[in-house]
Amino acid sequence: MKTMKYWLTCAAMLLLAQVALAQDAIEITRGNDRATPIAVVPFGWQGGTPLAEDLAEISANDLRNSGMFTPFDRANMLSHPTRAEEIFPRDWKMLGVEYVLAGQVTGTASGYQLQYHLYNVVREELLMSRTVSGSQNQLRDMAHRVSDEVFEHITGIKGAFNTKLLYVAAERFSADNTRYTLQRSDYDGARTVTLLQSREPILTPSYAPDGQRIAYVSFESRRPEIFVHYIQTGRRERITSFEGLNGAPAWSPDGKRLAFVLSRDGNPEIYVMDLASKQMRRVTNHYAIDTEPTWLDDNTLVFTSDRGGRPQIYKQNLNNGNAERLTFVGNYNANAKLSSEGRTMVMVHRQDGYRNFHIATQDLERGNLKVLTETSLDESPTVAPNGTMLIYATRQQGRGVLMLVSTNGRARSEIPTKFTDLRVPSWSPYLP
Repeated sequence: MKTMKYWLTCAAMLLLAQVALAQDAIEITRGNDRATPIAVVPFGWQGGTPLAEDLAEISANDLRNSGMFTPFDRANMLSHPTRAEEIFPRDWKMLGVEYVLAGQVTGTASGYQLQYHLYNVVREELLMSRTVSGSQNQLRDMAHRVSDEVFEHITGIKGAFNTKLLYVAAERFSADNTRYTLQRSDYDGARTVTLLQSREPILTPSYAPDGQRIAYVSFESRRPEIFVHYIQTGRRERITSFEGLNGAPAWSPDGKRLAFVLSRDGNPEIYVMDLASKQMRRVTNHYAIDTEPTWLDDNTLVFTSDRGGRPQIYKQNLNNGNAERLTFVGNYNANAKLSSEGRTMVMVHRQDGYRNFHIATQDLERGNLKVLTETSLDESPTVAPNGTMLIYATRQQGRGVLMLVSTNGRARSEIPTKFTDLRVPSWSPYLP
């Protein structure tokens, strides 16, 4: 226990240490180029009672959150077409709209059906007409699917709106009574489901590539242990319970291995476990603190280390053990996360000051770094599988909140929730 407390203290000192500046960062806090104007017309519905969800509003918010589209205000629309032949390009050109998304919802024996149409106003061309269906409980799924299809058709990038979010909520009832819950929701915070409750902290949840398993750290036995949690059944499997630190689990791209941090040998080092055989291999061997692993590919780990004197991000090849530093801009870079294509890295970044921790992205091919947030004490970034959006934790008016920001810097919003203290979000992979 003393060893664990010692290294936790060291980690805290690293986080708070004031160190010299490196080089100037490229700071981007708002987008510089224009998002594409699109009109998402309220979808038609002939039912006797209003639908439980406004599907068009959900799709419009999805497209806005990507930072690539600006939905046109429905209050200023000249018409509300529901069929392709009702879309008159002249009306929309007058409003400066480039695309129109319109549709009609009808009831079915098992739920609902939405037929929608995407129209290119500039070229006066119907791009596609498709149908999505769902049960009475799947209205939001239908809307997110429409957003995914429209987004991919226009941008060529696979949509990531029909994904899920993990986070930990802390509810404090008194000085010595706090309840921690592991929550799962839509990426935008809707439809929250509680997966786990504990009177002790839950840390660093992480989705498996199949989207059906979660790894996290639990203090339920009064010391950190790593668990794998099966979402559908609720079954849990304890993976590590060594003396000292057991932390920061990260799934390999194939879901067969787990990287994590242990201090079982006296120093925080990164290990990799084969989950089928439970065989474990130590990956790093350095007197510095090595922590927060994530996978770049099947044979490469990215992690945080202060081996250069300051916390920076490195990558290490698992085959030859060679380590290479990735970050050079700023005096603090940590907690890296990667999009599924392996090009966009998000991280906690500090350029100057004592408490000015922001979220930044770095293009691993070009090396460009962008600072995306303006608040201080930003932490725990997680990136959408297509790399277009990220979610991070920060503090507002003394409470922990989750913020969503597009990686081009144009869009940002708070994730709505009923909880007052949120932390450590994790974005799911693409889901079926």
